[in-house]
Amino acid sequence: MKKLLFIFMLFISGNTFSQNFKITYLKSSNGKLLENQEAVLVFANTNQTLLSTETIRNQKARFPFEETTVDRKTNSFYQTATLNISEVIATKDSVSLSKQTFDYLNDTKKILGYHCKKAKAIVNSNTIEFWYTTDLKVKGSPTVLGQNLGLVLEMVRNGNFVIAATKVEKIKSFPTVQSPKKIVDGLTYKDLLWKSRFTTIPVFKDQIINFSDEYKSNDSILRFANGTIAVRKIKFPEIKVGSQIFVDVTEQSNGDAYDRTGSFFMIPTDKEISFLNGLQDGAKTLPIYTNGNGKEYQGVIASDNYNPVVELMRFFTPFGVKQYNTLQLKDKIWAENVLYRQDVSDLRSLLSDKEVWLGINIGNYDKGGHKVSANITIHTEEETKVKPTQIIPLFCTNNIMEMAGQEYGTMFNNDKGLEVTFKLNQPMKNCKLRYITTGHGGWENGDEFVPKKNSIYLDGKETFSFTPWRQDCGSYRLSNPASGNFSNGLSSSDYSRSNWCPGTVTNPIFIDLGDLEAGTHTIQIKIPQGLPEGGSFSSWNVSGVLIGE
Repeated sequence: MKKLLFIFMLFISGNTFSQNFKITYLKSSNGKLLENQEAVLVFANTNQTLLSTETIRNQKARFPFEETTVDRKTNSFYQTATLNISEVIATKDSVSLSKQTFDYLNDTKKILGYHCKKAKAIVNSNTIEFWYTTDLKVKGSPTVLGQNLGLVLEMVRNGNFVIAATKVEKIKSFPTVQSPKKIVDGLTYKDLLWKSRFTTIPVFKDQIINFSDEYKSNDSILRFANGTIAVRKIKFPEIKVGSQIFVDVTEQSNGDAYDRTGSFFMIPTDKEISFLNGLQDGAKTLPIYTNGNGKEYQGVIASDNYNPVVELMRFFTPFGVKQYNTLQLKDKIWAENVLYRQDVSDLRSLLSDKEVWLGINIGNYDKGGHKVSANITIHTEEETKVKPTQIIPLFCTNNIMEMAGQEYGTMFNNDKGLEVTFKLNQPMKNCKLRYITTGHGGWENGDEFVPKKNSIYLDGKETFSFTPWRQDCGSYRLSNPASGNFSNGLSSSDYSRSNWCPGTVTNPIFIDLGDLEAGTHTIQIKIPQGLPEGGSFSSWNVSGVLIGE
């Protein structure tokens, strides 16, 4: 690589006595110029071509930015990426240009006074037309594609997207490109460039979530509930309004063969009591909710001095992925792990410029348990019409502390169901309830396998109802090697369920609540929970936060 770097530096700094040209291009779609676009610039002479942009050449480009230099003598090109103020990388491609193929057509036309011919190529199911000239005795194109045709003055993709030259100028000298600090292979180059476009916040790496008396915390990660919960404090940068925020969790079995409820969550600490108190001092220290059915539910609804956890993502483990891949079936190639990834941009204001407690839980009673990794990525958007929002945590009946005695969400066997009262100090507009719901009770008549209507009431009036149900569970069979097989030809993981499948994320739904006046309001959730049978019972994990302007 050192030799290649030396050759590259000689190439980009070499003098040439041939005529130099600068070509400016603009993009249009459906006949209209794109708004607020930066011009594409191509510099060309007989020895080399440089693809750049106006902001890069004016030293006003945002990181990362990329330029491409074509070496006409070797028919190869270098891609150079400036990732940040101190890191520049490059890669060389010696084969792609020679592999490009085109259909040469008889059409001709003049562009900017130059006689142009036409060629066509099909790339990834896209039809791309090129109008190129040989009048100037140089080669170039506004993209890597078409570099050897001549000087491409217009590209048309699928008949509606156009990159067209607006100006061809003679210039005295050929511009230089910043020297890279290292030359890397093409795949590494793409990966480093891609990752530099967003911020990655690692939260957990190969974290074991299991049930054992031998679980241990360390300086950065605290573990609770016999090892089934891990939490840590994370500092977030300021996140611009409109930015995209994603969470991703990767999971594989480390011993547990069953489908389990998982949650990647945040612990609000803005009130006197938090869920962290319950983790440290026991579920009994959390505020109690009762509805007349004789049970006490710890830490499930907001109160004057407590906010429940906010679930960033509810996920479900498959049956034994990775650990049980030795259970072979004909024509089945099992997945090595499961990746769960979800957009949580709606929760920006809970994270931006704050230090928060994040946790992950998988309810299980297995000593090996599960192995998980979790990250949050932030993708900045430069232009957005999104308005800033306020977020109020309201309820979460997912008993994340199940293995430390937190009660299951069985309050829906009473007509009152779940009821939470909250107060707004000022009006909120365009309010939405971010609502996650899954039904559980894993036997034939349990609510896991029986559709049940969820009804949401605002201030005593039903505002929305639906029946949460997933019918696509069979799509994830290859993540479920330990799923039991039945005499009817189905496997357990194939069966439809109450809004979840083994190996999937359960997405929140957003329920419009309109504009809410200042004062006290009540939200109530009613579900016709099924009756227990023997030692089996049904429960519902529901969580909700209020989002408004």
